[in-house]
Amino acid sequence: MSTGKYDVIVVGCRVAGAATAMLLARHGVRVLAVDRARFPSDTLSSHQLQVPGVARLRRWGLLDRLVAADTPPARDVRFDPGHVVLTGRYPTLDGADALYSPRRTLLDTILLDAARAAGAEVREGFDVDEPVWERDRVVGIRGRQRGGGTVHESARLVVGADGKHSMVAAAVGAAVDRSHPASTFACYTYWSGVPLSGGELYQRPGRTVAAFPTNDGLTVVYVAGPAANFAAFRSDVEGHYLRTLDDCGDLGARIRAGTRVERFRSTPDVPNVIRVPYGPGWALVGDAGLVMDPITGQGIGNAFRDAEFLAEAITSGLDSSGSLDASLAGYRTRRDAAARPMYDLTVELAAFRPVGTAERLLFSALQGRQAGIDQFLAVLAGTLPMDRFRSPGNLLRLLGGRHLARIAAAELRGRLVPPHRSAGHAVWRDRRSAAGR
Repeated sequence: MSTGKYDVIVVGCRVAGAATAMLLARHGVRVLAVDRARFPSDTLSSHQLQVPGVARLRRWGLLDRLVAADTPPARDVRFDPGHVVLTGRYPTLDGADALYSPRRTLLDTILLDAARAAGAEVREGFDVDEPVWERDRVVGIRGRQRGGGTVHESARLVVGADGKHSMVAAAVGAAVDRSHPASTFACYTYWSGVPLSGGELYQRPGRTVAAFPTNDGLTVVYVAGPAANFAAFRSDVEGHYLRTLDDCGDLGARIRAGTRVERFRSTPDVPNVIRVPYGPGWALVGDAGLVMDPITGQGIGNAFRDAEFLAEAITSGLDSSGSLDASLAGYRTRRDAAARPMYDLTVELAAFRPVGTAERLLFSALQGRQAGIDQFLAVLAGTLPMDRFRSPGNLLRLLGGRHLARIAAAELRGRLVPPHRSAGHAVWRDRRSAAGR
């Protein structure tokens, strides 16, 4: 049976789907949003809402709700690559000046409530069986409310916001534009009695560690390592996790003085994939269209950005004077231009290559130079393009000629590959000569 006609059906109601539904509904688009889960509902997450994502949440009028739920900001960050410690502040963008690490039970619910308030119809506990086709175009979905009968809902566009293993993407045969297999594993849990005044980032051989304050007075601590080590890590998760933290200054001692309040969450399922995000009658948003290793903590912010880009394209394309397919092509171009530099950096970070001499010299030279440290943190936050930071003119202004010359000489001696190897290695391009390739 068919129960209605919609402009857009969104499959998946987490950060990407709920944000897309909300933005479309605010523009008067008739939206149905469905999800198999019932909210509040938890999910594996990097937690990190980087400054650009915070700026969007603020612009959407939802940041105050996050703050009112006692979600602590992290304005200051401590970056420790092992031989120096750099402390600075996250950049300010459109009035947003901090990173937040909200629980997904909170963030997803805030967005879904906002979608409802904007006029979107939301169905929780709804299982989608398949898209419905008319000739070569998707025209709706077939599914069922849990415990109910099958229904068919029609729409001009079906949006897959159903995660990295998207049913919609698989059903429509969305082509993969770029991909890189998972090369890391991720593990995190929550601790009480470990207060933090800001964020902490650590780089150690074969490990990345991040510690940030989250809701309910808790601290979330994330550990990443090479995928090849996952079987050994999983054989004693707590032991390996704590030994990793013991190698991060006094973080291990502080964690051991606290109390773990939830189970460890660990996964090697962290692929890097960019899919073609649209086709006849369908589009993809969030991890369904673009997913990258959580080592750079960009997933939630990417979902917000792409939801905004997609909602703008749909709104324009549904207008009587617009072409939906042409607007969606523009969405793809815009998304790819915004995402690819950080995608490339993420793939390199996830390789866990050894730190080179040039990078060590760079971090040592940044010590005591607050403008340079803050610029470096802006790169990690995604507000400053890495090419602008690593340009010779900028590094000359930040570090002076003597330090720049030492770094450049070390780079040339080592014939360095691009050092996107840890949360800080975003500085140099590969300058290998054609003869040395």
